[in-house]
This record gives sequence, C-alpha cells and structure tokens, in this order.
Amino acid sequence: MERLDMVIDNVREMLNSTVSIEEKIPAGYTPTRMESLWLSLFEGRNELLTFTAIAFLMHELVYFGRYVPFWLCDHIPQLRKYKIQENRPTTSDMQMRCLKSLLFSHFVIEGPLMLGFLPVAKLAGIRTTEMPLPGWQEMALQIAVFFVLEDFWHYWIHRLFHWGPLYRKVHKVHHEFSAPFGMTAEYAHPLETVIFGQGTIGGPVLYCYFVGSVHAVTMFLWISLRLFQAIDAHSGYDFPWSLHNFLPFWAGADHHDYHHAAFVNNFSSSFRWWDRIFGTDSKYQAHKARLAAEQNAKKAQ
Repeated sequence: MERLDMVIDNVREMLNSTVSIEEKIPAGYTPTRMESLWLSLFEGRNELLTFTAIAFLMHELVYFGRYVPFWLCDHIPQLRKYKIQENRPTTSDMQMRCLKSLLFSHFVIEGPLMLGFLPVAKLAGIRTTEMPLPGWQEMALQIAVFFVLEDFWHYWIHRLFHWGPLYRKVHKVHHEFSAPFGMTAEYAHPLETVIFGQGTIGGPVLYCYFVGSVHAVTMFLWISLRLFQAIDAHSGYDFPWSLHNFLPFWAGADHHDYHHAAFVNNFSSSFRWWDRIFGTDSKYQAHKARLAAEQNAKKAQ
C-alpha cells in the first residue's frame, strides 16, 4: 500500500506541474543540439502528458511505418518469391480486420498503459528530462540487456499461453492469421497485449532497480527496435539479407512464421537459443531438413 500511495502521489504531482528547462540543465553545462531539441519538447509542458504523447506517436509511426515496406513487397511481383507461405496471399479484407482491431488496442488498451507507465518508472529510476543524454555505448549495452530479458519473458509466457484453456480463450486470437503479415504483430487479445507487454517495459524497470538508471531516450529507442523485430518476425518474408542469415541465433520471420503455420514450436521472440535448449524447435528443425532435402533432390534432377 505504501508503494501504491507513492505512485498516486507521484501522479498528482506530475499532473500539476510543468517542466522548466533551466532547472534541468546542470550549472555550467552546455546542452548539445540534440539535448536542446529533446528538452524543447517538454519546456513549459506537463511532463506526464508530453511523455505519453511522444510515446504514443512514436509507437504509431514506427509500427505502421515499419509495415509499409512489407506491404509494398506484396505488390512487387519480383519480391513475392521471398514470401514464406507463397500460396497464401494477404488480402485487403485481412488487412482491414487487423487494422480495426489494432486501432482499438492502441487507443483503448496501450494508450492508457503508456499514461500510467511514467509515474511508476520514475520511482524505479527512469530519467526523462535529466541531462546529459546517454552515450551510444551506454544505450547499446542497456538495449542488448533488454532484448535478452524480453526474449526470456516472451519464451516462457508464450509457452504458457499455448496451454489449452489459455490458448482457447486468449492466445487463439493471435493465431487467427496462420500466414502472418507484419501488421499482425500486435493483433491479440487485450489480456495478451498487457501480459506480453510487461516483457518490453519490464526490462528497463528491472535494470533501474538492480543496475542503474535508464534514460527515456534509451527506452524509446529500445521500444522502436523491439517493434522493428516484432513486425519483421510477422512479416511473412525471408530475404537473403534477413538478419538471421548473418546472425544464426537471431529468430526472424523464418523462425516465427513456422510457429503460425504449424501452431507449435518456436516460442521465442528475438533469439533461437531457448527453443534449442529446451527442445521446442524439434518439429521446426525436421521441417527445415525436409525442405533442404527437397531442394537438393530438385538440383540433382
């Protein structure tokens, strides 16, 4: 109860205050151009509402913007050969059904969650308008840790959601598209959206508790990269330049598309190692072996 009271008091304080840049800049410190731009977004504005607006707009722009290249691929015949399930095209009806569900989820589920995030995150140690901004080395290390933590969370929660009752009542919604396309990454039951989302925001909060502070700029970059990963994994396309061809432990669309097509195996989000360690990619490995054998047979003819 004491911690809840702290969160409520933090919300009240944040709702009744505005940001003054002069108070955020340490004495004798000259902000860089990027730091000045970042601070200008908050100057004279309510920090909580401004942070939420930035988070929401960034999410929408990155999410739908990342899908555009894959949408274009559907209309470029030369690129259709890279579609994993070639005989299962994405129709406009599928896209509209997905879009309507996403807009509801983004505005009604995710939007309020974003509004409630900052008061809790501030108590954990998330920085927003504090200077200086983090360097790229700090950001890279923290984001790498966030990817590992999220993948671990995603793997075990995803396996749990394939348990009978949870699958039938919740996770089955996400599996309505057995041939996924990029926009289906967040097409899910509201409960699934909330629970899986904890893996994305939980990493930075845990890092603050156990290691050190995380800046909001790092948080936004991390979420953008996580969205890039999720939409790519659901894209339905496997290109020669796809990341898993250069980093064998990266999952990518090749890995996750099988999960949607077969409804089994490959529960991780970003990496392949948990599925390999716990044997939850055995059917996928057998599938890949069959495909390789068929290709070799065709070459031998």
